[in-house]
Amino acid sequence: MTITIDCRMINSSGIGVYLRGVLSFMLRSPNDFLLLGNSAQLEFYKQNTNVSVIKCNVKPFSLREIFFFPKKILQKINLSTLFYSPFFNIPDGIVIPVYTTIHDIIFPDMPEITSRTGLAMRMWFYRRAYKKSLIIFTVSKFSKSRIEYHLGKRKPVIVTYCAIQPVFLAYRKNNRNIQKTETIVFTGNIKKHKGLDCLLDAFLLAKKEGLPHKLLIIGTRENFRSSYNSIQQKVESIGSDKVIFSGFIPDEELLKCLSEAELLVQPSLYEGFGFPPLEALVLGTQALISDIPVFKEIYDGFPVVFFHSGDATDLKDKMMEILYTKKLPSKKPLPPLLPDELLNKYTFEKTASRILGEFQ
Repeated sequence: MTITIDCRMINSSGIGVYLRGVLSFMLRSPNDFLLLGNSAQLEFYKQNTNVSVIKCNVKPFSLREIFFFPKKILQKINLSTLFYSPFFNIPDGIVIPVYTTIHDIIFPDMPEITSRTGLAMRMWFYRRAYKKSLIIFTVSKFSKSRIEYHLGKRKPVIVTYCAIQPVFLAYRKNNRNIQKTETIVFTGNIKKHKGLDCLLDAFLLAKKEGLPHKLLIIGTRENFRSSYNSIQQKVESIGSDKVIFSGFIPDEELLKCLSEAELLVQPSLYEGFGFPPLEALVLGTQALISDIPVFKEIYDGFPVVFFHSGDATDLKDKMMEILYTKKLPSKKPLPPLLPDELLNKYTFEKTASRILGEFQ
């Protein structure tokens, strides 16, 4: 069997993590693979004897992808057994069976985050992917329920969870002497559904009650200044010495920041999966997360603390309880590793195996 995989988004955030994770196990199977995307970004995978790369610089969701996809590339794709897209964009002209992963369907669930035109365009892409796909994969039971609600139940929608990257497990095992600092960390983007404005409100309330910690935002200040003035104003009211922007950081620095923090806060209003809390827990950092349905599903049985979604006062109270009222001793070592049953609950090996099984 020859499988073509669209890898044009392999370096994106959530999509890229999922794609890189499943690729590492898919390529071990006795199949041949054509990887579609940037040759330099896919150089690592060329060492596999069952991998060929199709150079393609057509942007996802572009007019060229929909109407003018290169015929020479299509000819190579259509010689494959099947085509797999890790997102809901599918080049026009593919005549072999198509399989798609739709991670979430946030736009019709939260229409306020885009314009009417933006919503209409995205729904067109969602429906197009649904129509063209033999099977839809998604990353949680919550997302499955929302996809079926908005797009219907005519096609199979199969849950293939996201998972922890092996580098997080390796880092924790190899770095047992990291000491905690008085830091709260937020990792994500500045879009409304990530809930950063709620975290900033809660953090300001906590500072007024004496919380000594700093808030580390994994991201760049420039993005906040140009895109969300209200968030920038809240940051300025708290003080730049108390709210720190990491800027772009390499993976090693991200691992270090997450390991040294006393708390990760994930105040999301909506997610398809939401893996930063899982990353934090693996690295020995407490996670305080919103009580949205998908987090209740994904983190059932994990040692997390929930707060009422969108409630800054409740978030402040939980932060104070974890970090201040029950103050951790200084230089406290990392807590024990998560038990095996939790570490093995979500793995890319399981996800890749399920996807390959459906391909068969």
